[in-house]
Amino acid sequence: MDVDHEVVRVLRHAVPNVLGALLRRGGDFGTCEDAVQEAMLAAYTVWPEQGIPQDPAAWLITVARRRVIDQLRTDLARARREARQAELSLRDLEAARPAVGCDEDDTLTLLFLCCDPALTPTSQVALTLRAVGGLTTAQIARAFLMSEASMAQRITRAKLTIRQSTQSFRMPSEAERADRLGAVQHVLYLVFNEGYLASSGPDLQRDELVREGIRLVRLLVAQMPHDGESKGLLALMLLVDSRRAARTRADGSLIPLADQDRDLWDRGCIGEGVSLISDSLARLPLGPYQVQAAIAAVHAEARSVAATDWKQILALYEVLDAIAPNPMASLGQAVAAAMLNGPAAGLTKLAMLEGDKRLVSNHRLHTVRAHFRELLGDTEIARTGYLAAAALTDSEAEKTHLRDRAERLRAN
Repeated sequence: MDVDHEVVRVLRHAVPNVLGALLRRGGDFGTCEDAVQEAMLAAYTVWPEQGIPQDPAAWLITVARRRVIDQLRTDLARARREARQAELSLRDLEAARPAVGCDEDDTLTLLFLCCDPALTPTSQVALTLRAVGGLTTAQIARAFLMSEASMAQRITRAKLTIRQSTQSFRMPSEAERADRLGAVQHVLYLVFNEGYLASSGPDLQRDELVREGIRLVRLLVAQMPHDGESKGLLALMLLVDSRRAARTRADGSLIPLADQDRDLWDRGCIGEGVSLISDSLARLPLGPYQVQAAIAAVHAEARSVAATDWKQILALYEVLDAIAPNPMASLGQAVAAAMLNGPAAGLTKLAMLEGDKRLVSNHRLHTVRAHFRELLGDTEIARTGYLAAAALTDSEAEKTHLRDRAERLRAN
């Protein structure tokens, strides 16, 4: 077993509950979140050598609780006007047993807490990815197409806002949950996406993030069974993840959708995903996750690229563009148009996106354009496009794949 990988897996599962346990005992969000991060660093240092404790969450709570107590003592010395509040928090934390709060999954409560209406939508998502998803600031910044420094400032301000909040650590009321649900769904979507297609590093995917994203959405669906978008999001994740076994070769290199062995696709995931989206579309209001899941279902049920109902996919992308326009959906629409009406039609669609600043430095736009040029026989332009796309991605698997495509065109 890869010890480092197992440490990461255990920490990712335990950290939300550890943070929840500290918050429940009276700590403020910023102090507790900082303490949990320090406990994680300690675990990364100690566990690979000494072994993972029998009760990892209790170990983490013990270490983090000491950090909180140290911080509270420092605060007491520096700011006597806050003495009473600090003494109460100190007393509660010192009295708490390490295992308190560990039997209860606090992840959903923490998710909704991070999506406080006092925060902007971007800050809600960023803070939750940090506190619950375990993503780094750099990974979150790439997900939002913004600089790491700007994202770090945003997360710091968000933690300060939560720290100053007087709300208790509890699951919000039904009305509050409805107000925060969209941000929570977006968080889980980004966690899953980071796992399915890692934004950086040598591996194409991070399975623990994929599993965690699916697990959390299942919790969300169980909590809010009549929300169509939560069901749509779960269906989308299952349908996309069904391709996992067919996405890479033995050496870890990427296999694009068109070249995948569809016999390797997980028919159990496909069946569950199709059932979920069929039920959701039949009974619940339509939203963007449901439309994306419907698109994924059309791909999943086709036995080959040629057998895919591209007309239906194009129509679904047009619906998606009408209810929730975004550049990535527009790229998908361009691909569907090219498959249905030829690569020139796809290039016409792409021309409409040239002025979108969010896509200027995104490798996917260059990849799609290069593919269309390759289909048209514009070999040199296509090769240059693939190399430009490779330079814009931090994923080593994608970078290698794009460079290989460019090299094959040189050889031809």
